[in-house]
Amino acid sequence: MVKLNKIYTRTGDDGTTGLVDGSRSPKHAARIEAIGAVDEANSALGLAILALDEVDDLRRVQNDLFDLGADLATPKGALDGEGFEPGEMVLRVVPAQVDWVEQAIDTAKEQLEPLTSFVLPGGGEAAARLHVARATVRRAERAMTALASHEPVNPAALHYINRLSDLLFCLARLANDGGKTDVTWVPGANR
Repeated sequence: MVKLNKIYTRTGDDGTTGLVDGSRSPKHAARIEAIGAVDEANSALGLAILALDEVDDLRRVQNDLFDLGADLATPKGALDGEGFEPGEMVLRVVPAQVDWVEQAIDTAKEQLEPLTSFVLPGGGEAAARLHVARATVRRAERAMTALASHEPVNPAALHYINRLSDLLFCLARLANDGGKTDVTWVPGANR
């Protein structure tokens, strides 16, 4: 259980932040950028939830995004338990979380009108907010793949963030009456 007794600790005043393994990292490091981008995505999702009636699945996603942040905050050495006491929990995104997102995509897709063009972000308010969350998730994915280009990142975490943007795209279309009120791209319409 997480217990937060203090909101400010002053330990980050030197421009560093603590990671799960006790190490410190510059706040501008790629790992911290990825963690922050996941936090932004979670916040965008929270805003989208305000415009929706059915939110249980999205609350689950928000919880998973906290798991993802914890995963990113635990450097690779901890994947094998290095630096941790025996039995101490190291939180990682697991393939079952990715599987759940894929199943949610498949369920949503069954309810959608076929695509005949690219979809512009918008339609109704709920769809627009979901599109903002989707685009923010894509930014988090870019930050995570940038990190993965020079430091180990849990593959399941990368799979999860990639699938999540697809889920949010489908949910945005569902919010637009199953895609019937999507705003679609008309190539060259304003030439």
